[in-house]
Amino acid sequence: MPEGRLSSPSTRLAALVTTLVALGPLSTDLYLPSLPTLASVFASDTARVQLTLSAFLAGFAIAQLAYGALSDRFGRRPLMLAGLLIYFLASIACLCAESIEQLIAARFVQALGACAGPVLGRAIVRDAWGPLESARVLAYVLGAMALAPLVGPTIGGLLTVALGWQASFVVLALISALQAAAVWRWLGETNCRLDPTATRPSRIFGNFSRLLGDRAYLRYLLALAFSYSGLFAFISGSSFVLIARFALSPTTYGLCFSSAVAGYIGGTQLAGRLVRRLGADRLIALGGALGATAGLSMLSLELAGLHTLTALLAPMFAVAASVGLVMPMASARALAPYPQMAGAAAALMGFAQMTTAALVGIVVGHGINTSPAVLPLAVAVCATLVPLCHFALRRPV
Repeated sequence: MPEGRLSSPSTRLAALVTTLVALGPLSTDLYLPSLPTLASVFASDTARVQLTLSAFLAGFAIAQLAYGALSDRFGRRPLMLAGLLIYFLASIACLCAESIEQLIAARFVQALGACAGPVLGRAIVRDAWGPLESARVLAYVLGAMALAPLVGPTIGGLLTVALGWQASFVVLALISALQAAAVWRWLGETNCRLDPTATRPSRIFGNFSRLLGDRAYLRYLLALAFSYSGLFAFISGSSFVLIARFALSPTTYGLCFSSAVAGYIGGTQLAGRLVRRLGADRLIALGGALGATAGLSMLSLELAGLHTLTALLAPMFAVAASVGLVMPMASARALAPYPQMAGAAAALMGFAQMTTAALVGIVVGHGINTSPAVLPLAVAVCATLVPLCHFALRRPV
């Protein structure tokens, strides 16, 4: 067990935070290829199966509000351990589910544990690296984190074909157990400003009210939420569109999905290299313009009747790259002014991000049975809202 507090940030800390932040996306991407299989196994429709994704995001969003305040009061380390324990037990419940309703419920609980990684991971980076370096570190952490969803669908497809849909949840349970051991052994407490009043209802609502009243914070929150939601629209609907329209196998689907993740990785790496030169705000503006252009191009190609893999995946690569530019920069800029309530600020951002994405996922899940065009439409709308919000909420000169 670590003794004392971290004296300085380390490469090992960055690597550990990367794996913890990756737990959220890995929880969705690893089992994406099995979604059509789940519809068959549980004799369910697309919309109900898609609820296993939206319920996960709903739980993810709600729990973040609690983790933020609790970690500001008691520290990041104990809350991270508690979250990983919840995640492990819920993963076991997922693989034992005997109906789609049981799986949806287990996924909701699984999300209550999974969100500890991303929300506390961002706060840990803010604690350890401070306001100036956190944008650069977050860019690299989120870029490295994307290696998980890059290989997740491919591995998930192989697991589904070879061992069945439950295999993905066995792997997720094992990963969370290893992470809990690593946190117990290597993660020291990074919150040096524990706030005894952070869990008081008046303080919680006061903090959230202060954050939402900050025009700059709201600007970055909305940019992050809509940027991620555009990516999640593709995550939630791509397996049904690609596998149904192009008759892809789960393994081939995983490889196609990886092209979008590659775009995201490229965006985060570019952000990490350019942030000192261009600044976070200019990178957010650049990413927003790129995403809107690519999203509208994807929709235009769909409406023009160009139903090819290239017409879908090439614009999505650019949209994902824009997300890689926007998300780490928006996260860092939003948290920078709030060292004493970094947990609350990170939690509120995560809540907005996941709630917006869950709603978009529900729309895609219900609409995709009627028309596959719902997928590019959702991507285009979300991607376009990023630069619109970032521009509209600029501080008046």
